[in-house]
Amino acid sequence: MKIVIIGGGFAGINLAKELVNHPQIQVTLVDKNNYNFFPPLIYQVATAFLEPSSISYPFRKFFAGKKNLQFRLGELLSVVPEENKIILSNGELTYDHLVFATGAETSYFGMENVMKNAIPMKTLNDAIEMRNALLKNLEKAAICKDIRKRRKLLTIVVAGGGPTGVEVSGMFAEMRKNILLKEYPELETSASNVYLVDGGDALLSPMSKASQKDTLEALTKLGVVVKLHTRVTDYIDDTVFFENGETIKTKNLIWAAGVSAKLFDGIPKESYGRGRRMATDQYNKVNGFQNIYAIGDTAILAGDTKFPDGHPQVAQVAIQQGLNLAKNFKALVQNKPLKPFAYKDKGSMAIIGKNQAVVDLPSPKWHFKGFIAWVIWLFIHLISLITYRNRLNTFWNWMVAYFARDQSLRMIIRPDKKQQLE
Repeated sequence: MKIVIIGGGFAGINLAKELVNHPQIQVTLVDKNNYNFFPPLIYQVATAFLEPSSISYPFRKFFAGKKNLQFRLGELLSVVPEENKIILSNGELTYDHLVFATGAETSYFGMENVMKNAIPMKTLNDAIEMRNALLKNLEKAAICKDIRKRRKLLTIVVAGGGPTGVEVSGMFAEMRKNILLKEYPELETSASNVYLVDGGDALLSPMSKASQKDTLEALTKLGVVVKLHTRVTDYIDDTVFFENGETIKTKNLIWAAGVSAKLFDGIPKESYGRGRRMATDQYNKVNGFQNIYAIGDTAILAGDTKFPDGHPQVAQVAIQQGLNLAKNFKALVQNKPLKPFAYKDKGSMAIIGKNQAVVDLPSPKWHFKGFIAWVIWLFIHLISLITYRNRLNTFWNWMVAYFARDQSLRMIIRPDKKQQLE
């Protein structure tokens, strides 16, 4: 059985891992990057507290020695279902079963200026670009004599009150407190603010009321200015415009406000559901096809009565769907009955700052905050990294950052040698 997986995120890599060394299954994983990375920690790369290699690992290194796993670097251009074939940017592949595990991409809700000028927070490339942009703006601020221009360079607006927005704004607030004045004495008398804005009535909307309240209190204590019921409408000339008429002048708009799935040539519009996610049955089979599947953020599954509007686009759903589909492929080979997908909610969590986090566990309904929640968050994220090397590197960097309240990774690294400091 030839299975082609498009995308090597949580869903794709767990599907591939579960099929390792199966004698009757050949797996080819296709990805536009040659590495897997851990999205929940990209904000720590963006704020220079982790190196990119701490949260990423080459696919070919991971697949080495696994006889039935192959990797193909390439970008999917189109699907030809009637020929069981996909067209890539560098060739073609045939399949018996095709699996979309392509995740989601940043959504700007149709705002062109925000898309052009804001800093996204979705990929490892985004994280490196964000790190470079923020460090360059600090250097500009250090020599800027105009107070208004300097304030724009130092002000940070984070759009989106989900876990990413909360975590990155908390990190910025701690950097301002522990690092900024120590390394940039020129900015001692300069005013700077970190804003976290969200169009809803609470931060971390999927989590418990207790977590929402604790998060708001902790961020406010750190000095983050939280603005709820405040929806971004535009970003022009270094000014963020909001639906309520307010504006904030800044050079740094971090966009963590939404995601949407991707559309693919060869998959008809009838096969897509809400949020451009591929509509699937309870076995993750895409509507209208017998051998095309979708898992993770790119899928919206029907049949789970607990989630009539689709499952949340979080890591645990992607992991569990990947593992369940792998078991079904094994069953298919052996002509055994398939198992419908049923999501087991293992809880939600978000880190706010040093010794500050919130954790909600569903059964029993427990809520943790502060140091205990912080330790739980660190442990879960550490064991979720793909290799022992990633875990050791990340643990070491975290220990250095914890005891020194600092990290020595704030370097502006430009891939293009011709690029100049703007």
